[in-house]
Amino acid sequence: MISDQQQLMSHSSATNGSRLSSKTSGLHLSFVGNANESVGSAFCKQCQIGHENCTFHHDLELDHKPPTREALLPDMARSYRLLLGGLGENPDRQGLIKTPERAAKAMLFFTKGYDQSLEDVLNGAVFDEDHDEMVVVKDIEMFSMCEHHLVPFYGKVSIGYLPCNKILGLSKLARIVEIFSRRLQVQERLTKQIAVAVTQAVQPAGVAVVVEGVHMCMVMRGVQKINSKTVTSTMLGVFRDDPKTREEFLNLVNSK
Repeated sequence: MISDQQQLMSHSSATNGSRLSSKTSGLHLSFVGNANESVGSAFCKQCQIGHENCTFHHDLELDHKPPTREALLPDMARSYRLLLGGLGENPDRQGLIKTPERAAKAMLFFTKGYDQSLEDVLNGAVFDEDHDEMVVVKDIEMFSMCEHHLVPFYGKVSIGYLPCNKILGLSKLARIVEIFSRRLQVQERLTKQIAVAVTQAVQPAGVAVVVEGVHMCMVMRGVQKINSKTVTSTMLGVFRDDPKTREEFLNLVNSK
C-alpha cells in the first residue's frame, strides 16, 4: 500500500515546474456528471483522478487547487474580444471597449450553478413531519443556457413530491431549480436532475417534475417558430407507478 504522504511526494515530483501561480492556465478543469448525480464533479487532468481522490485537493494551502470562477474572467474576456474581432467589429470602439468583460461576467452568472451543491442549498432545511399528502410547488421561473448554441431558454418548472415523514422547505425547491438551470443544459437533462435532487434531499415516496420551456435556438434562429414550447417531465416512484397519483399531480399543475 502506498501512503498518502508517498502519493503526495510522487504527485509533487510529477507536477513540479507546472504549478499554478495566480493564473488559471496551468490547471485545466472539466465538469462531468450524469442525471443521477446531484452536482457535477471536478476532474483534474493533471492527476487524472477526481479531486475527491487527489491528496493535493484536500490541502487548500497548496497552489494545486481549483481556481475560483472569478479568476477565469481575464481569459474569458480575451476570448470575447477575439470573438468581436472575428465578427468584423472593432473591440476598441466606445460601445464595445468594456463588452468583453461584461460578457464574461454575465456568462459566469448564467452558469453559477456549477459553484453550488445540493447540500449547500438545503442548509439543513429538511424537517421531520408526519405528512404523507402531496406537496406541489408550480410555476417556478427558470432561466438556462442551451449547451448546443449558447443561447437562452426559459420557462416554468412545477415540482411535486409525496413525503415519507420528511418535508423540504418550500423555497428550497426553487433553489434546486436554480442549481441545475444555471448551467449549460438541455431541458431533458434539467428535468431529471431536478427530480433526482429532490429524491436525494428527502427520500419521498415519489417525485414529479414538469418543465415548460421556450428555446431561443428555435425562436431567433433555425426554424424561427416563436410560439413553440417544449414540455418535458420526469416521474419517479409512485408518480410513475400509480396512474391516479400522476393524474392528481398533472391536474394540480394544469389548474389555474
